Amino acid sequence: MNKSMCIAYKVHNNLYINLTNRCSCACVFCLRQTMEKVGESDSLWLEHEPSFEEVVEALEKQNMDDYNEVVFCGFGEPTERFDLLIKVAKYIKENYNKPIRINTNGQGNLINGRNIEPEMEGLIDTLSISLNTPDADRYNELVRSRFGKDAFFAMLDFARDAAKYVPQVVLTTVDTTLTEEEEQKCAAICENLGVTYRIRPWES
Repeated sequence: MNKSMCIAYKVHNNLYINLTNRCSCACVFCLRQTMEKVGESDSLWLEHEPSFEEVVEALEKQNMDDYNEVVFCGFGEPTERFDLLIKVAKYIKENYNKPIRINTNGQGNLINGRNIEPEMEGLIDTLSISLNTPDADRYNELVRSRFGKDAFFAMLDFARDAAKYVPQVVLTTVDTTLTEEEEQKCAAICENLGVTYRIRPWES
């Protein structure tokens, strides 16, 4: 495992922010099991968790006009460092006024021991939450959360409540991994929660 301090990196036309390698899950399909890099990055395994000052320094090295969106996503769950995430999001809005997305497993409330959704209001434009499957037992088998059986339903509650504060909340599954019937069940879950369902392509 090679380590670096790759905090900011480009994927397509977006700037991704890598805050931590910690995660509440050990997903069987996680990309970091088989690769060290994503997009135009160095190794996303961090030498240490960056400070606010280090994140700002990484941002200041970028030409922000090149990017459509800033995305909190790296080799870890971004809400493991939610307080820093929100501080950085405020800095981005004040200095660059870019749309901000969080790619998350949706377990942020469990991780932080509080409901974090209200703190995103006015800062986070999109939440992309990994649904993976419509079945709670199958979800637990796939993501292997440290929170056990609470994780699936906490994720759904998080999505529902986040929609009150974040303009775009999306639950995602990966194409070719579910049957058409399972995808229909996922769509029904999203309709019930009042959020968007998206089937995204597998990234290898």
